[in-house]
Amino acid sequence: MRVQAAPGTKCPKEGKPREYIDDQTTQTVPDSAYYMRLVSDGSLVVATITAAKSAKEKGGKE
Repeated sequence: MRVQAAPGTKCPKEGKPREYIDDQTTQTVPDSAYYMRLVSDGSLVVATITAAKSAKEKGGKE
């Protein structure tokens, strides 16, 4: 799943407490209990990809 931190926050990565997920970029993380708990309490937000953005990534036109 792709997540990013809630605006103005950062969350430590599972198993790497000195590395953080911030609110500027999205990161792919496993569907583990740790990340699901952070999503449910609002610390992380599940990122969605818009159709226009995914078309650009695939080399297509908007």
